[in-house]
Amino acid sequence: MPSFQRHVFVCINERAADNPKGCCKAKGGVDVRDRLKMELKARGISKVIRANNAGCLDQCEHGVSVVVYPEQVWYGGVTVDDIPEIVDKHLVGGEVVERLLMPDQPHLGEHRTFPPLEKKK
Repeated sequence: MPSFQRHVFVCINERAADNPKGCCKAKGGVDVRDRLKMELKARGISKVIRANNAGCLDQCEHGVSVVVYPEQVWYGGVTVDDIPEIVDKHLVGGEVVERLLMPDQPHLGEHRTFPPLEKKK
C-alpha cells in the first residue's frame, strides 16, 4: 500500500461565470495542479507527496485554493509561480509559506513548522 507523507489538494472547482465567489478553475487551478505534479515528479518525491484534484473546497473567494494534509494548512491565491516555493519550503522543508496563508487558521497557533520530508531509502 502506498505511504504518502503529505497530500496536497488543489481546487479545480468550476462555478457559473456570474458567481460572486468566482471559481478556482477560472483562476488557474488546473495549471497550478499540473505545475505541482511536475515539480513533485522532477524532484523525485511524487511517491511520498501526493498531488490531488479537489472539487469545491468552499474557499473560491481565496482561490486558487490549496490545502496540505496532514497539517491542514490552507493557502490562497496560489499561482503556478508559487509552486516551487510551496514545494521547497513547506513540502520538503516543513515550513509554512506565510505570505500565501488564508486568514483564520487558528489550529496553527504559533506552530509554523512541521517535520521535513523524510527521504525514502
